[in-house]
Amino acid sequence: MPGRGWAHGVIRVIRPRIPALPAALLVLALAATGCGGGGGTGGGPIKIGISLPLTGDLAQPGKEARRGYEIWRDFTNAAGGLLGRKVQPKIVDDASSQKTIVTDYQRLISQDRVDLLFGTFSSLLNLPASAVAEKNGMLYVEPAGGAPEMFTRGFTHLFFAQEATAPHQADLLAAWVCGLPANRRPKSAAYVSQDDPFAKPVVAAIRPKLESCGVRTVYGLKTYPADQTSFDAVVNGIKASKADAVFQGAVFDDGVGVIRQMKQVGYSPKLLFQTSAPSESDQYAKGIGPKNTEGVFYTVSWDQHAATTGNAKFVAEYRKRFGADPAEDAADAFATAQVVAAAVKAVGSLDQDKLAAWLHKNSVNTVEGKLSWDRTGAPTGRFLLAQWQGGSSRLVLPPDLATSKNIVYPKPTWQ
Repeated sequence: MPGRGWAHGVIRVIRPRIPALPAALLVLALAATGCGGGGGTGGGPIKIGISLPLTGDLAQPGKEARRGYEIWRDFTNAAGGLLGRKVQPKIVDDASSQKTIVTDYQRLISQDRVDLLFGTFSSLLNLPASAVAEKNGMLYVEPAGGAPEMFTRGFTHLFFAQEATAPHQADLLAAWVCGLPANRRPKSAAYVSQDDPFAKPVVAAIRPKLESCGVRTVYGLKTYPADQTSFDAVVNGIKASKADAVFQGAVFDDGVGVIRQMKQVGYSPKLLFQTSAPSESDQYAKGIGPKNTEGVFYTVSWDQHAATTGNAKFVAEYRKRFGADPAEDAADAFATAQVVAAAVKAVGSLDQDKLAAWLHKNSVNTVEGKLSWDRTGAPTGRFLLAQWQGGSSRLVLPPDLATSKNIVYPKPTWQ
């Protein structure tokens, strides 16, 4: 998900640690004032304000989000726009900075007087950006930002356009493991994670579920900083614990790094789950070697093969433009735009309060499937469980959406 750049054949990923939002920055965000946009009067284009990390540590997913938004823009305008008006996104670069994104959204609202807002990438940036939107009474739908603290602030205009928040990301995997016969179920587990607001809660949440069905914790939960590049100590600790299963909150580079170190020390768990890293498709396979992807579990919000609303058309257009399969971050952004568009069409105006009220009461069909939200704006569904099989990604749960009827377990040893 976060920013990547090639380095010795591995995509370099650093997702900054997100502690509690600095007091000065939070004050700046909440004190932001503006006219609120959203009037929607006149016959000109509907202006949509978006700040994305197009440079800096989060540049790679930021650029993918831009692709998703731009494909939606072109589809929408080709079909006549929204409310009979063309849509005109204004995308600015926040350089992966919390301070810059506050300024960006203030300017988009008060100076550019946009009619709508779309969210940015990561909880790191969405925390302050959504505070600006909420203060100005504007709808704020985010494509990536499932950290639990996003939804504890009493906001009424915030919505997350994925199926579930971080603590529920691995629910399907936990249920599957606990459903295995006792003689096949992993006996012990290790838990490690980058100190990341999305990755860490995923791993923390799966641990008690597995302990409840007898999977002993022999290592964890150990965290490491976002900029860590050496994983000798982490992997040596896991190996010494002799854990059958490893659950890692991995962004990307750390996921690749841990596997490379496991190979080096000759340790191969029976089950390996990583959060974001395996979803990076060809980049992940190149980083660890295509044969070593076999059997790795991860969870996703979207699958290119799913028969969901608009998905086939989106995938075809992405392939046409970019010569590759879509990244999950692009699909998340496209789904975000679908959510906002559905609300606008249903309400028949750009009234921000009415748009938010409609989303609280209704579900929306997107490329990710049907999305709905609770009173905090947190989604109420379940992530999809995926696994690398035969050199490509396959959905394995839930059964009705699975693109493979088989689950590879135990994981083959490293090649």
